Formats: sequence, C-alpha cells, structure tokens
Amino acid sequence: MAGKENCAPRLTRAAAKRTALAPASNRPVKKKKRVALGELTPASNAVTDLIADLSTPPISKPIPKPGKKEQKKTTPGPEVHDPQLCADYAPDIYQYLRSKELGTKRMLVANYMETVQKDVTANMRAILVDWLVEVAEEYKLVSDTIYLAVSYIDRFLSVNPTNRHRLQLLGVSSMLIASKYEEITPPNVEDFCYITDNTYTKQEVVRMESEVLNCLKFELGSSTIKTFLRRFAKAGEEDDKYPPLQLEFLCCYLAELSLLDYCCLHFLPSVVAAAAVFVSRYTIDPKSQPWNKKLKECSGYKLVDLKDCIQALLDLQLRKKAPNLVAIRDKYQHHRFKCVSALAPPPEIPAIYFDEPREL
Repeated sequence: MAGKENCAPRLTRAAAKRTALAPASNRPVKKKKRVALGELTPASNAVTDLIADLSTPPISKPIPKPGKKEQKKTTPGPEVHDPQLCADYAPDIYQYLRSKELGTKRMLVANYMETVQKDVTANMRAILVDWLVEVAEEYKLVSDTIYLAVSYIDRFLSVNPTNRHRLQLLGVSSMLIASKYEEITPPNVEDFCYITDNTYTKQEVVRMESEVLNCLKFELGSSTIKTFLRRFAKAGEEDDKYPPLQLEFLCCYLAELSLLDYCCLHFLPSVVAAAAVFVSRYTIDPKSQPWNKKLKECSGYKLVDLKDCIQALLDLQLRKKAPNLVAIRDKYQHHRFKCVSALAPPPEIPAIYFDEPREL
C-alpha cells in the first residue's frame, strides 16, 4: 500500500479522452513558459514606442561645426593585442590593483623579523619558501598560488609571534588556503599532511588554517608580483628584439627568486615586477638600454624608483644571496622554461642605464 501511495498518478487513455472532450472552462489551465531574459526582444515595447514617437516632437540635434575633431592622444597599452586583457579597462584595472597593493602593504610589516618574531629568522623563512616551491611543483600548482601563500605567511608573521616548530605548519596551511583560492582542483588536507611526512595531523592543519583565515580577516585577494608581471612583461616584449617566451620565463624566475629574500618585502610587488623586467631585458641584451618610455608609462615608475630593487634581484640572480636554496633555480633549469636560470648577466649594470630614456 505504501508503494502505491508513493507512485506518481498516471493518466489513462480514457481519462485523457474525457479531458479532451470537456468544456474549455473545466480544463486545467496550462502554465505559461517562463521567458528568459535573453529571449526578450525589442518588439515587446513596439506599441509604447509608437505612442511615444507620435506624442513627442523630434528633438533637433545640434549640427556639428565643420573642422577636425580634436582627440586626446593616448599611448596604447600592452593589452591592445590581446582582447582577453581588456584593453579598454586596463588603466582602471591597474589603478585598482595599485590601491589593493597599498592596502596589503599596510597589513604587512616589512621589518616583522626584528619587531615581532623572536624564534623565526629570515633564513628559516627563505628555506620554507624554497620548500613550498617544491610542493607547488609536486602538485602542479599555478605560480599565483605560490605568491598568495607567501603573502599569507608574511601577513600572519607580521602580527603573530610564531615558534619555529610551527613554521612549516603555517606554510602548508597557507598553501592550502591559496590553492583553494586559485586552483580548479586543489590538493586536499591529507595531501599536505603527507607532503610533511605526517609531521602534522589533519586536525592541526585545519586548526592552523582557521587561525590564518581569522588573522587575515578573510581578505584573501591581494595584488602580488605576478599580478603586475603579466602587464609589465607584455610591455617589455614589444621591442621585437627580446624573445617573448624567454623574456617571460626569465621575469617569472627573477620574481620567484625575490620571494626568498626577506629584504624584498620593503619593495611593493609592482616595484619588484618592474625591476624583474629591467633585469631580464638586461640579461638577454646587456648592450641595450633595458628601460624605455613604454615601460615607464606602463608601470608608472622611473628608474630611480627601481634602482635598489634592481640591485637586489641582480644579487639573487648572481647567487650572492641564498646560494644554497636551489628549488627555484632547478625549476627554471628545465627546457619547458627555456633554461633561463642558466643565464647570467654582467655583474655590473652601467650607470648610464639608470638615466631616464629619451625615446621609445
């Protein structure tokens, strides 16, 4: 009996015939199909438009005066050749990203190792970042995940004194959050426990994840070096004398190297991105001026703003800093990255290259 109650009522042939012969007033009302917004046409307001046209006299448009219309001269950005980069909105997007960058900068204390941390050192942080790059390679994570994870680590350490034994836990928890934010299929908690050789339990990782999220006030989106590097590297390719892929990979290599250096926290991400383009162009062609007006207009930076950061990246590239941390160098030694980590520029940048460019 219970089975019969759950069965959907069926319409027999006789019942269907009676329904067809019944008067129209007794027939069930057929519901109208819901019209999707995309199916609406301008013809639905044709009568209203016609009444408006008959009742309202036509408005006379002012006749333009003869002569050429003056147009404001603007320099097209690097996005003009790629429709997915939203060339029309690119300047506004860039201004917004700069404002986000400055907001993140206020959350980050650039000298937190000296003012907040007592047990964690800059060298420990560099070792952690180098290891996280290996983790990202192991699980095939996008580079944006690495930058976000390091950003979460630095923002957390800026306000929370942390024991060195919990530093790796902070690293994997930050990577877990960043992968959820960026990846299509992020690794699960058990994967991050496994990658630490089960040093931490699932409960510990989840608990630390909650601590990080609350510390960040769930403000997970931030402008990273990679955010600006996409725009600047594209502008740096427009001279046609720098191989596009080689330049792009070299910029990414230098940008990831900057994550190892705690001192690079003193520079805004957009400054590091612009400096990476300068050093990359200098590495590929040391005999030409690496900076030009196009890059200056695109980034908004003069060379005097980049000089200290350029020197820091050059020291990293020449292994004057973090020579024993090899994960990033090994990563970009592969042929899929054009072996850009094997490239080495001259150790000294000519002083004339820091003069402001006079031509494009």
